[in-house]
Amino acid sequence: MKYIIGIALLLLNLFLVYLLYSNIKEPIAFQTEKNKRKTAVVDKLMDIRDAQEMYRRITGEFASDFDTLVMVLERDSIVDIKEIGDADAGEEVVRTEIKHSAIDSLTSMGIDLNGLNEVPYTEGTTFTFAADTLTYQSTLVSVVEVGTRYKTFMGRYSDPKYAKYDNSYDPNKLLKFGDMTKPNIAGNWEN
Repeated sequence: MKYIIGIALLLLNLFLVYLLYSNIKEPIAFQTEKNKRKTAVVDKLMDIRDAQEMYRRITGEFASDFDTLVMVLERDSIVDIKEIGDADAGEEVVRTEIKHSAIDSLTSMGIDLNGLNEVPYTEGTTFTFAADTLTYQSTLVSVVEVGTRYKTFMGRYSDPKYAKYDNSYDPNKLLKFGDMTKPNIAGNWEN
């Protein structure tokens, strides 16, 4: 009888150790995976933001969809104006326009347009694009918003139950840059 109780207590202890290990392992695994996936998505969003800024330099506004963004960036050029002389000092100012291929500029920045609109850790899901113009403080401005929800790229961790390991985690929260209500192209991860 003494041995049976000893074996039962040993099995109970092993079970409790397993539960303790599981309760410690799961939050660490969640945080590690969340950070890895969020970093990959943020990296893509920053590349899209750079491409949108280049598009705006060419057209004066933001692209409302990815196909338009790619078409313009692959075909058009960025114009830089170089000025020689100082008008304030009474000198003649000579302006020279220098054109650079937009796609070459993107390539030199390490941005590849192929698959740029696809959210990492998904099977072909794309970022949502929105762009428009609005009147902000009596001025017509271009606005843009590009992003995706956490639940799109978090895989098995897209369940709201994982919020118990991170109070700021909400699978329905949008990870994005830009704002459709004001001229702001900052990412919400930069706050």
